Amino acid sequence: MQKFVSACMLLLLVAFNVQSADEISEEYAYYGFEPEIVTNYISNRKKLGFVRISVELMVKNPADLVSIERHDPLLRAAIVEILGNQAEDKVKSLSGRDEIRRECYEMVNRLLEKETGRSLVVNLLFTKYLYD
Repeated sequence: MQKFVSACMLLLLVAFNVQSADEISEEYAYYGFEPEIVTNYISNRKKLGFVRISVELMVKNPADLVSIERHDPLLRAAIVEILGNQAEDKVKSLSGRDEIRRECYEMVNRLLEKETGRSLVVNLLFTKYLYD
């Protein structure tokens, strides 16, 4: 009887793990802008300030990468415009960087929704963020 109970528990655990693995196995993909984005920002000094970033767009469905690649110039231009309109203090602070990232994420999804009819990007990441 004890072996039967153990076997049933083992089958339940295996069934539970298979179901959990299926739920977790969402396939994410990333699209990176090449080359890196380099632009100026509004500087408080007499010297011109610049920011250089690497941006990765995270999508749930790898098939969406084709649409994102097709609209790369539009998305890149929007990110450059957002960065170019930022004040030096915002560019150089951690909280400001996160606000800029969020603004870029929202703009990218708005543009993709206009172009493709749906928001494709799950997350936008700055994998490199350098400024002067």
